[in-house]
Amino acid sequence: MSRIGKRSIPVPNGVTVNIDGQTVSAKGPKGELTFVVNELCTVALEDNEVTVKPVNNSKPARSQWGMSRTRIFNMIEGVSKEYTKTLELVGVGYRAQMKGTALNLALGYSHDIDYPAPDGVKITTPKPTEIVLSGIDKQKVGQAAAEIRSLRPPEPYKGKGVKYADEYIFRKEGKKK
Repeated sequence: MSRIGKRSIPVPNGVTVNIDGQTVSAKGPKGELTFVVNELCTVALEDNEVTVKPVNNSKPARSQWGMSRTRIFNMIEGVSKEYTKTLELVGVGYRAQMKGTALNLALGYSHDIDYPAPDGVKITTPKPTEIVLSGIDKQKVGQAAAEIRSLRPPEPYKGKGVKYADEYIFRKEGKKK
């Protein structure tokens, strides 16, 4: 039994959820998202709460149960309040700035890198060494943050690179003389 799947999803004020067959759509103050639930799960809206149940007790149905519930929860959470990820640039001369809709990054290479902002993700640079990504789709925000981080991942000796704000870089000791 899925501990996550058993829990019902409360619908906050200002968010409307519509269920049309296997399609669940959520509309809130930040935007609108839709998700098509796998046919091995059933979705119901009752008493301002969304519940997800497996069709039968088979392994594939139980596997889809918790994932479907989490995707619907993230959708409802995203349209009521945006998801944000903060990245930090650590290193001498590392900087970021917005040029139109593209993020311009100087990461110690011989050239600057332009990262185009994906649809549904808003990128801001409050400081030259800080990047804030925000959007209603948790997957898109996380994917964009991971792609920017992969351009220069943090190294373990000095910690230089692009890292998440809440990430801890395990440091290694350098060579001994």
